[in-house]
Amino acid sequence: MTTALRERADIANERKWNDVSVFPSRQAWESAAQDLVEQIGDLEGFRGTLSQGPAVLADWLEVKERVFRDATKLWVYAGMASSVDSADQEAASMRDRARGLFGRLISAAAFEAPELLAVGAETLKEWIASEPRLADLGHYVERLEARRPFVRSSEVEALLGAVSDPFSTANSIHGVLANVDLAIAQAIDSHGDHHEVGQGNIGAHVTDPDRTLRESAWKAYADAHLATKNTMASCLLTGLKQDVFMARARNYESSLEASLRASHVPVEVFHNLIDTFSKNLPTWHRYWRVRRRALGYDTLHPWDLKAPLGKTKPAVSYEQAIEWIAEGMRPLGDAYVTDMVAGLEEHRWVDVYPNRGKRAGAFSSGSADTHPFIMMSYTDDLFGLSTLAHELGHSMHSLRSKRTQPWIYGNYGLFAAEVASNFNQALVRAWLLENLDDTDVLLGVLEEAFSNFHRYFFVMPTLARFELDMHERVERGEAPGADEMIAYLADRFAEGYGGEVEMDRERVGITWAKFHTHLYSSFYTYQYATGISAAHALAARVLSGEESAVDDYHGFLSAGGSDFPLNILRRAGVDMTTPEPVDRAFETLSGLVDRLEAIVDA
Repeated sequence: MTTALRERADIANERKWNDVSVFPSRQAWESAAQDLVEQIGDLEGFRGTLSQGPAVLADWLEVKERVFRDATKLWVYAGMASSVDSADQEAASMRDRARGLFGRLISAAAFEAPELLAVGAETLKEWIASEPRLADLGHYVERLEARRPFVRSSEVEALLGAVSDPFSTANSIHGVLANVDLAIAQAIDSHGDHHEVGQGNIGAHVTDPDRTLRESAWKAYADAHLATKNTMASCLLTGLKQDVFMARARNYESSLEASLRASHVPVEVFHNLIDTFSKNLPTWHRYWRVRRRALGYDTLHPWDLKAPLGKTKPAVSYEQAIEWIAEGMRPLGDAYVTDMVAGLEEHRWVDVYPNRGKRAGAFSSGSADTHPFIMMSYTDDLFGLSTLAHELGHSMHSLRSKRTQPWIYGNYGLFAAEVASNFNQALVRAWLLENLDDTDVLLGVLEEAFSNFHRYFFVMPTLARFELDMHERVERGEAPGADEMIAYLADRFAEGYGGEVEMDRERVGITWAKFHTHLYSSFYTYQYATGISAAHALAARVLSGEESAVDDYHGFLSAGGSDFPLNILRRAGVDMTTPEPVDRAFETLSGLVDRLEAIVDA
């Protein structure tokens, strides 16, 4: 018997996202793309004029907003089409065209920062006071001043903007290789039956009760990446070199500084995370021991890390997931829940189920002029529920920011992004643990919790250590190849396993190749770990009924990019400049291990 992924055409329309709400057809998208090409001249016409006064600056910002809003809408639609069917060549072409248009727009608008810095902050403040259309520009000027040491001339900025499109090629190649051309062998279960393995169902396979199937699928997936390790390593090395080039072009001391300071986050936040993570690795070592005992195994292998802890794997339909997520999020109030459920059931935010050709992972997308949209591969279990809750956190964050903030502050940035998503998971998980009494379901909820922490609080900080080391090697003039990348990451995972998990060095070490959606966004991975830390700190305030906690959290959701991310989080109740939130997240993880151990020993 062969278990196969469904074709895209076999998925019911009500479980596909509502892409026609963005553009009614690809022809309409094509027309809008042609219109956008003509609008590039509208941007270029302002070059050299921004010093002429507040009215000209206000005119510029209005034109810039119009053009970039149109471009983002084009990008969202093209990304939706290519994500659900990686083999769709027309959709891939649309995505590449949208990326190219963005590169041209960034280049065309690159004169803005140098010209405004030349005007000066004090003069800009006077303009803001005199021109009502500039009333919202205050924090934008703050951000601009913070970037002053790293902004180049108009000509250099235009060149750096123009290379954003060709610089995305390595990421694109890695993505096509992983999502379209990767040859993954079928997995075989304990009955000898065959199962197709793809990006859309690998998660279901490695959480299956059948240990033989888990092992077969995990090895097949890893081996497919190992078979292309040299090409994938070449792509990643190109991405690393591009990061180093951009950091040096802007006079940053390192790629790490370039990434964090561009997000207005001090590098100490990164190092605090890594140091605190390393210090707390014994918590993970203890978890692996308890997990092995819970499963009744003599040896724990990598394909056992997501094995179900109960006798049966709880089934959770998509409809049940919506109901439970709504209950879990009720502490935030009826308005929040109503908006969320309407998005799921009426506006078709979500592309729900896996299909052949659907890209790996899950994400939330959207623009100022569209609904939020979620791509995932729902698997009718608690892991699918958790992923849905996570992506809904992003979507509700975007929805609230868009409603509250002007366009210029609608983007809340990556550092804040992973807070809302993990907050949702924390609240829903707390509700499930308190309201469900079936032992297998409770074990399933704990399993989901450990899986979530494993990804965001174990794998991601381990990848962050990998990112730092690889960037530093390139900065020293080295060119690490596939085997060096594999060896380094295998060593880091071995530290994390602490001798409690039987290592398969090559198959574990190739993990970096599976994260092509993360490792090309320079130093994105550490923000999952800071995000889950901040999220659990904020969730603890809400769950304990702390005064103002709900209002503070709504303030965070609505703030968008209207202040520096660390300031927004401080107002919500957590200070990410200290190690304390990371330590407290490890305390939460340790408490979950205690709960599992109590069940095992009962």
